[in-house]
Amino acid sequence: MEKRFTPLRRFKADQLSVQVYSNRLQMGQAASLDVIARMKELLKIKEKIRMIFASAPSQSEFLEALKKADVDWKRVTAFHMDEYINLSQATPQSFGQFLRDHLFDAVKPGEVHFIDGLKDPIEEGRRYSKLLQKAPIDIICLGIGENGHLAFNDPPVANFQDPNIVKIVELDPLSRQQQVNDGCFERLSDVPTHALTLTIPTLMSGHHLYCIVPGPTKKNAVQKALNDSISSTVPATILRNHPGCVLYLDQAAYGEDV
Repeated sequence: MEKRFTPLRRFKADQLSVQVYSNRLQMGQAASLDVIARMKELLKIKEKIRMIFASAPSQSEFLEALKKADVDWKRVTAFHMDEYINLSQATPQSFGQFLRDHLFDAVKPGEVHFIDGLKDPIEEGRRYSKLLQKAPIDIICLGIGENGHLAFNDPPVANFQDPNIVKIVELDPLSRQQQVNDGCFERLSDVPTHALTLTIPTLMSGHHLYCIVPGPTKKNAVQKALNDSISSTVPATILRNHPGCVLYLDQAAYGEDV
């Protein structure tokens, strides 16, 4: 059993539970232990559970710790929350490939459903929507972008009442720049301009949300998410309306003395 670290600070922002840790490793480990405990709890009462995962370097410590989960992954159906359009699943920058490399190849879930960015995006969005609609989503593991996005729901396209389950979006320049900042692409011109993303209502429909957000580049987005009025100007503010969401931060992302 991994050591459980005590957060430097624990508080609530509306309905959102917030935990601040001293560093990324402690933050990721704390989040993984909570997710593992929830998985075990649900698997005692359900034959299978359905989970959605974010794909980003910000999730690396969390996913590494999650690999050690002593749970029956064969009873897990897994999804991811976004994918570039016109990018092969085998490309290193593919979000599906990221999750293969950092989690799925190690734990081997019973089912994994990937978004295929090379297929017709309208048809692929419909296909993935049908898969997501088959049963409620139990657990969603997500992050927050530098511009406050959730998945690829950037401020210009985020819609808290979105009628879609999955939709095609044009990526905000700040969101594309983040991919360069994260080291996923060498230059901005290399980053695809469009993607398929799960919408805000789809993400908010998850029963249990675990949001992992480390690093100083997220400080501005985190402070806005915690303190600004709830609006699509900062999509992550909507997390404050979810009664089952926990936000895990390291001290650098929180950005205040604790």
